Order: sequence, then structure tokens, then C-alpha cells
Amino acid sequence: MMVKVYGSDFASTKRVLLCLVEKGIEFETVAVDILKGEHKDPKYLKLQPFGTVPAIPDGDYTLYESRAIIRYYAEKYKSQGTDLLGKTIKQRGVVEQWLEVEAQNFHPPIYNLVLHVLFSEKMGFPADAKVIEENEKNLRKVLDIYEERLSKSKYLVGNSLALLILAIFLSPTIWVLWARCI
Repeated sequence: MMVKVYGSDFASTKRVLLCLVEKGIEFETVAVDILKGEHKDPKYLKLQPFGTVPAIPDGDYTLYESRAIIRYYAEKYKSQGTDLLGKTIKQRGVVEQWLEVEAQNFHPPIYNLVLHVLFSEKMGFPADAKVIEENEKNLRKVLDIYEERLSKSKYLVGNSLALLILAIFLSPTIWVLWARCI
């Protein structure tokens, strides 16, 4: 089965693509240009009513939100490709815990940094120095916690690749922080 992934060349679509690669699932991409407003086109809104990317139709089933999609394919193809969920319920719990940390603590500040550092001019609003400073501070707190955890294991979820690595380090937004820190 060929999975069709609707999304942009950047953003959360990359999470889904790497998950599909790790699981050995064939896919094709359908470009949705956010900067041109294609994500607000009525035809796309029928697929993804919130107008964000990515989205995937899977037979008569449609799913959107990158973290939901990667969880879905990691479970649907659990016995195929790289194990991304963990082999035990405890390992799965750790994967889910750190996915939530990424979604609730890492993603919000990095997303705001990307908007204000990279895209504010393209999106027609001025970069806000206070927003940048506040989000850099919040992100540093999260990264300190990640660093502490990584001092004890190869990955945040232990010693094997998991969905979490796809969620965090596949997000192009991480590169904003990296570029600002070097």
C-alpha cells in the first residue's frame, strides 16, 4: 500500500516521512504550500478541517496531526521496520511520556522562535524581541532537562530509537535554536 502524505517541505510533515522510512512503508508526497495559503484551500480543508499539515488518507480513514500519524503508523506496522514504540508496556509509557514532553514543553517555544526569527517578515508581522527572549529562556529549561536525561541514556527514551526522536529532531524548528547558539 502506498501512503499519500499531504504536507509542506518543512514543518511536521518531516516527522511523518521519517516514521514511514523507518517502518519501511512506501509513500508519496503531495505538496501543500503553506506560504501560498494552500492549506486554507476548501479542497484541502475537506481533508484537514483545521488547515494544518500534514494529513494522510488511509483508505476510508483520514488522519492529521503529525504525532497522531506517527503513533498510528508505528502501531499499525509495529512488526515491520524499526521498533519505535518500545517492546514492553513500560518502554511504551516512557515513549509516550517524552512525546508529551516534546508536544507540551519543547514544541511551543521552538515554534514561537521559528515564527519570530525565520518567518515573521514573510508572514507580515514584526519579530518581537520579548517573545524571542521568553521562548529562548523556556527552551533552555527544556533542553537542560533533556541534557540531564541524555547523560544517563543514549536517547531520551532509553537506548533505542523511538518515535520521540522523530518528533524532536526531525522538526526543522530545532535548527533555529542550533543556528542561534553557534
